[in-house]
Amino acid sequence: MTREEVYEELNGVFQDVFDDESIVVNDETTANDIEDWDSLEHINLIVSVEKKFGVKFNIGEVHSMQKVGDMVTLILAKKGC
Repeated sequence: MTREEVYEELNGVFQDVFDDESIVVNDETTANDIEDWDSLEHINLIVSVEKKFGVKFNIGEVHSMQKVGDMVTLILAKKGC
């Protein structure tokens, strides 16, 4: 799986979680860039990402994610890519 493929899948997850078809994420996207991204939606997002990619993030990894690019890097590492 490539970084671009992860982003293709992630865009769909973000669009579903935030109910906004216009969302397109990139390496620099943060919670400040998406209007409804609060602490509750963050939990929903993490659970949805884990399900979509078949991975599990530990609490330290969740706290280390400052940008969507950090999430993509972790997904790729967990998938062995």
